[in-house]
Amino acid sequence: MAGILRSVFQKPPGRLQTVNKGVESLIGTDWIRHKFTRSRIPDKVFQPSPEDHEKYGGDPQHPHKLHIVTRIKSTKRRPYWEKDTIKMLGLQKAHSPQIHKNIPSVNEKLKVVKHLIRIQPLKLPQGLPTEETMSSTCLKSNGELVVQWHLKPVEQEAKS
Repeated sequence: MAGILRSVFQKPPGRLQTVNKGVESLIGTDWIRHKFTRSRIPDKVFQPSPEDHEKYGGDPQHPHKLHIVTRIKSTKRRPYWEKDTIKMLGLQKAHSPQIHKNIPSVNEKLKVVKHLIRIQPLKLPQGLPTEETMSSTCLKSNGELVVQWHLKPVEQEAKS
């Protein structure tokens, strides 16, 4: 009787177990593809937080009109939607700034890749440049757009 019970409850040989484990591991990797999908990004990532204004020195009552966006981290080994967003924003080349409007549609894209980029407000201490002075503007690394005024020589009156 004990021999019959032993043969019924006996495990399959070790060779079959390793083959089964190998097949299970190949079949079981499908969950990895679905683990990192866009639907798993928590909604709190897209919600504005009041600490952001204090952290970056912004004023929520009078927001700046333009962002200076610079990619500071690589997109290698990042999900496809982050790579697509970086390409849409024109940030394929690292450490080259791009200027974007401060509007909700652009801000949603920036929030998806905020861990890969640096966002600075564009400061205009001398006001918006005109079309004539656009060629003599300079963008500093701290986000300040400076207009370089060209001085004209003063004509001296002839003494008689």
